[in-house]
Amino acid sequence: MKNILVLCTGNSCRSQIAEGYLRHFANNKANIYSAGIETHGVNPKAIQVMAEDGIDISKHTSNNIDEYMDIPFDFVITVCDNAKENCPYFPTKAQRFHQNFPDPAKATGDLNTVMNEFRSVRDMIKAYSESFINEHLS
Repeated sequence: MKNILVLCTGNSCRSQIAEGYLRHFANNKANIYSAGIETHGVNPKAIQVMAEDGIDISKHTSNNIDEYMDIPFDFVITVCDNAKENCPYFPTKAQRFHQNFPDPAKATGDLNTVMNEFRSVRDMIKAYSESFINEHLS
């Protein structure tokens, strides 16, 4: 079984959403993990927009990359430029992938505007995740 790590800055939004979708599309064909170079807790708005699409990430935890040093990853996906540039070295033969997604937690405006940004980023990550699984686990 393949091991996939999704890495972001704070492991609160983008990497959590990607973990949820990768797990969904992999359908038990891979172990999916997410982590951050920092931990900020899972963002409640990320939980909400995922629930709107039928994916429950409410039990996810925000994890630091250091917690996963002993796992032999096959794939490491960075989902923000900051994580790609600041990812600490860890011993892995994993193939590395990078796709920078906007940070929905930085959205400004009224609640409706902010939630629409979360939905927009969620949909981008959903499309990327489905494509990634189809290309690398089929």
